[in-house]
Amino acid sequence: MLNVVFVPSWNGWHPLIVHFPIALLFVAPLFVILGIAVGPLKGRQFLVSALLLMALGTVSIFVAVESGAAAREVVKSTSAVRAVLQQHQDLAEATEVLFTLLTVVFAVLLYAPKLLRRELALRITVALLAVFLLFYITGALFLVKTAHRGARLVHEFGVTAPVASSVPATELEFSPGRED
Repeated sequence: MLNVVFVPSWNGWHPLIVHFPIALLFVAPLFVILGIAVGPLKGRQFLVSALLLMALGTVSIFVAVESGAAAREVVKSTSAVRAVLQQHQDLAEATEVLFTLLTVVFAVLLYAPKLLRRELALRITVALLAVFLLFYITGALFLVKTAHRGARLVHEFGVTAPVASSVPATELEFSPGRED
């Protein structure tokens, strides 16, 4: 008989959430590169996909920052841990701002010509997307530094957030061979 379900508290969500922005935001530029490589007509679907990945990644940064702030409240720390934790938080907030700006700029690059009813020449579009990717590298570096500080907290200092707590659930019966 199973009568306990493990549900993370808000401060325990941080270790579960933090990997989403990393994955989504590192895959997004690959779709931009694919969009450039196949050309503007066929590549548009890749560019729209890149924008969607960036938007989801950026939203997940906001969730990670908020859950990290909650996790910080329950961390027992030394002065060394507090210093790295503050660096991690500062980098996370900067990363939040950078990817918000990058996502908005990319949306403008993608949709402004259609809204203005003025398509750009292929060379200009490719040049703008290439410059965008150069700026994106800055955001990616901030993301890496943020993740590295978080990894230091966990692996060097042993900082952990409570991942799950026991919450009573309705009683669930499990009987092998029984079909419901």
